[in-house]
Amino acid sequence: MKYIELTQENYKENTQSGVALVDFWAPWCGPCRMISPVIDQLAEEYEGKAKICKVNTEEQQELTMENQVRSVPTILFYKDGKIVDQLIGATSKAALEEKINKYL
Repeated sequence: MKYIELTQENYKENTQSGVALVDFWAPWCGPCRMISPVIDQLAEEYEGKAKICKVNTEEQQELTMENQVRSVPTILFYKDGKIVDQLIGATSKAALEEKINKYL
């Protein structure tokens, strides 16, 4: 399973129930490219348990502003429609797994 690419149209439906990780990234961002393979792995490993999503901040500027994302990568963790945690900057797979598991 691949991660879910979020847009203004599908953002709410993918974050309103259960657990979702949302990675705000940009094509020009080196640290974003570093964690991209980790996001792909998490999408496979958490299939059916948590939604692993990405938002291209260049293409989805309105979503980026609505979520007050000021630097990339920013990773927001949702539980039943509410932001419950966030990480800013490149981080380890273990740190991301720990956050996801905390809210499952």
